[in-house]
Amino acid sequence: MATAARRPTDQAELFSASTAKEIQAILWKAADKLRGSIDAAQYKEFVLGLIFLKYVSDAFDERRGELATELADDGITEERMDDFLEDRDEYTGAHVFWVPETARWSWIAANAKSQGVGKLLDDAMDAVMAENPPLKGVLPKIFNRDSIDQKRLAELVDLISDARFGGTEDTPAQDVLGEVYEYFLGNFARAEGKRGGEFYTPRSVVQLIVDILEPYEGRVYDPACGSGGMFVQAGKFIEAHRGRGHKADIAVYGQELNERTWRLAKMNLAIHGIDGNLAPRWGDTFAEDKHADLKADFVMANPPFNIKDWARDESDVRWRYGVPPKNNANYAWLQHMVSKLGERGTAGIVLANGSMSSQSSGEGEIRQTMVEADLVACMVALPAQLFRTTQIPACLWFLAKDKSPQGAERLDDRRGEILFIDARDMGAMADRTERVLTEADLAKIAGTYHAWRGTASAREAGLSYADEPGFCLSADLATVRAHAYALTPGRYVGAVEAEEEDGEAMAARINGLTEELYGLFDKSAELEKVFREQLGRVDV
Repeated sequence: MATAARRPTDQAELFSASTAKEIQAILWKAADKLRGSIDAAQYKEFVLGLIFLKYVSDAFDERRGELATELADDGITEERMDDFLEDRDEYTGAHVFWVPETARWSWIAANAKSQGVGKLLDDAMDAVMAENPPLKGVLPKIFNRDSIDQKRLAELVDLISDARFGGTEDTPAQDVLGEVYEYFLGNFARAEGKRGGEFYTPRSVVQLIVDILEPYEGRVYDPACGSGGMFVQAGKFIEAHRGRGHKADIAVYGQELNERTWRLAKMNLAIHGIDGNLAPRWGDTFAEDKHADLKADFVMANPPFNIKDWARDESDVRWRYGVPPKNNANYAWLQHMVSKLGERGTAGIVLANGSMSSQSSGEGEIRQTMVEADLVACMVALPAQLFRTTQIPACLWFLAKDKSPQGAERLDDRRGEILFIDARDMGAMADRTERVLTEADLAKIAGTYHAWRGTASAREAGLSYADEPGFCLSADLATVRAHAYALTPGRYVGAVEAEEEDGEAMAARINGLTEELYGLFDKSAELEKVFREQLGRVDV
């Protein structure tokens, strides 16, 4: 049978895999065979739900192993040990989800063939949610359906069972499963195209926002949190700079409109050990602010660009700088995030390039008012093709409620100034359609911001700020007024004016021509192959 022939091939590949990336790729390929008739969005829940169940089970097993060692060291006999090993408090007290026996991965793998893998998985999801209130209503129960190929599902369970997710002190199994979860999220975003942008922001963009904001401690908020990538990256930042034990130094608050994406975010935070508040339910940030009284130290977000159908209320108190237009919510997002900032709060927001210079429907006046209120700290023009899910060029807005030295913080006084960074020429092509910011790019952009602001990290690194023609410039408000409050960095650092005036069209044209050129290359290669085959048959 074809199915039976594939299974050992997948497992043989898995056992020969030596890196986490190879394991991820093999699992992706195996999971993809299950796509079948499952709806694309549901399929994402299906696979990520499986990975999450493996995570909670592995985390449970790790804690159980630690507990057994502790009990043995205390002289507890094996006869008495089982009672302690099944003590729920020993797990929840260590921030580990309690996993009932029938939901443990080893039990499912052992009984999958005899009892039906789909039913076992649905029952396991139910059991985990029943025992862990924070996961109530979060996990998918879609495995025991006629549309799911049960044989292939069983094969996938076997593969996930066999994958070597852990093994080193530096990289616990939970971390590797977190990486697998992120890898799958990224692949789903690419597979879903434009819709993928609703739940996923490219990793290098998220990293740049976090590296600039430096959220060491305090309240972190994302009003359009998607699958929670900003929070995960903030946690990684703290781990890298302060150590694993400091992840709880930030309190996470988020909101997401889409029910399925909200579930993915809940799982993503849990799998990365982040105890976040994403509200009891999903909801529209404009119509129903789930964190109405929140004042955050850091706001970071990639809200949907240029949305035309949004819950607009002209009397909303958040529109302090002007009522946003009906046909575009960009300035609604910006003002919502300003309304959430604490006294010294900072924000990093991804928006379409048009937000930097638009004069339509009152947006120019709102931008002018925000600039005069000295809320804008830095603008970054990003390179094209960072977002595989959209061809719209994007930029980063960095807002700050307080640009003074802030006493003991000893920052440079940047009141009445805005830093402009033009990063359009940065990045490297990861493949023929997707660009990423390299580590060197990220370090240069973030380092420039920190040198300009005079942060502690800049002082420690010995960085000092200076304008760099074609890349960065610190402009005073008089200069910004002279540019009619347009905030496109190219106007200030020396980019070609024509590119700035029609940047979206230019980028779209370049992308189209690039696609066309690669298509011609592919066609050329095919024709060459045909010619070679034909020439090989010529008898001379």
